[in-house]
Amino acid sequence: MNPYSSLADDFYINMNLNTEMQLPAGRETILGFFERVQKKYPTMRNFHTRENGDFVLEEDKDMGHQRWVTLEPRRVCSGHINPDDVDDAVEQHSLILDLVPFMLSVSPLDCEALDFMMGFDFAYRGNHDELVAEALGVGSAMEGMLEIPGMKVLNYEPTITIALDESCRRQARLTIETRTNAYQVRRGEFPEEQISVFFTVRQYGSLESDLSYEQTFSQLRTTAEQLLESHVIEQVLRPLQQAIATK
Repeated sequence: MNPYSSLADDFYINMNLNTEMQLPAGRETILGFFERVQKKYPTMRNFHTRENGDFVLEEDKDMGHQRWVTLEPRRVCSGHINPDDVDDAVEQHSLILDLVPFMLSVSPLDCEALDFMMGFDFAYRGNHDELVAEALGVGSAMEGMLEIPGMKVLNYEPTITIALDESCRRQARLTIETRTNAYQVRRGEFPEEQISVFFTVRQYGSLESDLSYEQTFSQLRTTAEQLLESHVIEQVLRPLQQAIATK
């Protein structure tokens, strides 16, 4: 069961592994890696290369949910949009992390950063920045700016990053991304677009000698879910959801 699906229009869990060294780019290596992923998830049958050279394997986009995996020169990404169960997404990401040391020669020493990211998209037709400011507030120091006669909020995308240990190697970041521009505000015409909330727990640097990528990722998941429950759902996601519902 997915406990987060009711919080937004779309929910997704992504894994990003940034490496210090370039990933292998040989044809046999790339195809062998994606064939192994497809063996586990046969519905991931769409393989293509982007114009920038990134390799992508993904499911069809019209099913309401989607798995995808990408290989970039120094990054491996795995995503699952609207999973039926959080464990389904984590299983996919753990498979990728299990494969990369053997099939892409990525050792725990080669880790620049490993992310567990949870994303929430809210469809809204209106001024995104104004809605975010209304739902979450701007802090007492800036409240007066919202009272300026005739003002319109053009950009308000709050973000905060915190260290979770003394070394600052493990961090959590909350970011809100809006998609309203000045032209839309000036004309008063707004297409229905997504307000996105991204919550990421990241581990920087080479992994501990006794930990694998999968074990570290599991730790990041536990931390992310705990912080989400205690500091994000009722403080950020619910207010945005309620503000949109009243418009």
